[in-house]
Amino acid sequence: MTVKTRFAPSPTGYLHVGGARTALYSWLYAKSQGGEFVLRIEDTDLERNSQEAVDAIMEGMEWLGLEWNEGPYFQTQRFDRYNEMVDRLLAEDKAYKCYASKELLDEVRAEQEANKEMARYDANHPKIKAVNEAAKDGDPCVIRFRNPTEGSVVFDDQIRGRIEISNSQMDDLIIRRTDGSPTYNFCVVVDDWDMEITHVIRGEDHINNTPRQINIYEALGAPVPTFAHCAMILGDDGAKLSKRHGAVSVMQYRDMGYLPTALNNYLVRLGWSHGDQEIFSREEMIEFFTLNAISKSASAFNTDKLLWLNNHYIKTSEPEYVAKHLQWHLDQQGINKDNGPAITEVITLVGERCNTLVELAEQIRYFYEDFAEFEAGAAKKHLRGVAKEPLEAALAKVEAIQEWTTENLHQMIADVCAELEIGMGKIGMPLRVAVTGGGQSPSVDAVMQLIGQERCVARIKMALAFIAEREANA
Repeated sequence: MTVKTRFAPSPTGYLHVGGARTALYSWLYAKSQGGEFVLRIEDTDLERNSQEAVDAIMEGMEWLGLEWNEGPYFQTQRFDRYNEMVDRLLAEDKAYKCYASKELLDEVRAEQEANKEMARYDANHPKIKAVNEAAKDGDPCVIRFRNPTEGSVVFDDQIRGRIEISNSQMDDLIIRRTDGSPTYNFCVVVDDWDMEITHVIRGEDHINNTPRQINIYEALGAPVPTFAHCAMILGDDGAKLSKRHGAVSVMQYRDMGYLPTALNNYLVRLGWSHGDQEIFSREEMIEFFTLNAISKSASAFNTDKLLWLNNHYIKTSEPEYVAKHLQWHLDQQGINKDNGPAITEVITLVGERCNTLVELAEQIRYFYEDFAEFEAGAAKKHLRGVAKEPLEAALAKVEAIQEWTTENLHQMIADVCAELEIGMGKIGMPLRVAVTGGGQSPSVDAVMQLIGQERCVARIKMALAFIAEREANA
């Protein structure tokens, strides 16, 4: 048997973190078993669906690198198949027409609540029975599934263990509306059967749907998949993760400067573990992933830990990979990487200092753009009269360097210190502010090497002009 999983979002919003984790778990399980992963768009809610949401889901899946073997399938393109199966159940008396109006059903429900009974659809209620018996062909009706009245539905959840629900707790759910459109719980079953889904991995909010769906699988004579229901994700404050906790859309994490590898690594650990290991390559996730290692308990989202992971991946990933995802942020900030050194070299030098790609883009601007003024605080502290002589000495040596290497720049700084009998800080910090415009950067010799000789000369001259003006205005 080929293992086949599916991710089946509804296109009523963006791909959120909980959905992304479900997709990741489904994808990983399929890959770990040498199986296949299906993407299905469950778009039967015609009023709330949007193409924008479909595009956002696809964009999120592609950004995360969760490629699918089949799909995307759209339920709205399969209505003929669903209706064929509804008609079959009608013919086999496993479904029936119900003519009761919404108002009547509300009235019956109110009676049940007043009598302290379970509020549920009851085909044998005298009022409902009377309406159904009096109806004529052609009257508006829904089609309801004839749920078994005896026994229980029992299934072995791969995360939660044995779950048993009495059939007496379930009513006859609607499988086709009055407008002829099939409903979610029925479409899901037909899809899973047709697409040969063997394992359904989804959120715990679907547990109540599972016994209803199992009864439909069995009524159709379809194989029942194996189920695994994942616990919810909570915010830092212990409440269910929502917009008020910050980003919940996957692409918002892209916008905030996270790498997809970091988010995938973080999401896989939100409820799953392999010993004490925290950092997982894509290959390790696939190798180690099992359903029985997923926790039954809810997981708390910790932004600090995600930032730590992101910094780790910026530091340790191939610079070409980081550059690929940094490009979007360079475009957002209007930085043209063609106006300076190779972006991979800059990433290697600066990347370890940054938690996000937004920070990285901000911190490398001076490699690609000249600046009109220095950072006020840094200039006030380091571009003073005392820095004039060291900068002039450095300028003369910088202009004279024949081979523009980090080693020669390091030697240049050492020579200035020796000749003027000053400490490294007396030239290092003024030089840093001069060539970067601010007071924070990696080693100034390495920075200067990447900025280039011509730009360094011009910026040191600009710093000396700044000092001269400052002295003149003193």
